[in-house]
Amino acid sequence: QVQLVESGGGLVQAGGSLRLSCAASGRIFSINVMGWYRQAPGKQRELVATVTSGGRTNYADSVKGRFTISRDNAKNTMYLQMNSLKPEDTAVYYCNAEVRQLFTQSLYQYWGQGTQVTVSS
Repeated sequence: QVQLVESGGGLVQAGGSLRLSCAASGRIFSINVMGWYRQAPGKQRELVATVTSGGRTNYADSVKGRFTISRDNAKNTMYLQMNSLKPEDTAVYYCNAEVRQLFTQSLYQYWGQGTQVTVSS
């Protein structure tokens, strides 16, 4: 199977920065799209940013200019650099990956357990 593990969350003041990481491991042949999603209490889970295996990115309008998504294909790891954080960025951030598995080469969507980001004002 495949596991996704997020790290880097925490408590920061408004205007501060955090760097999230998502490490994928297991029976991986390749990873197509990876993305970050977030969910605040009482709200729907929303897209933050995605990055393809070729490095193509897209961002939610709310984070453009502040967040940067990237990935290291050799390490099967994705990052989210978050700058100029605002209280409204407070949420659980989830890693998502579309993975082609070894042997079967079947495509599956995987989710991490999430990491809490709290931005105080």
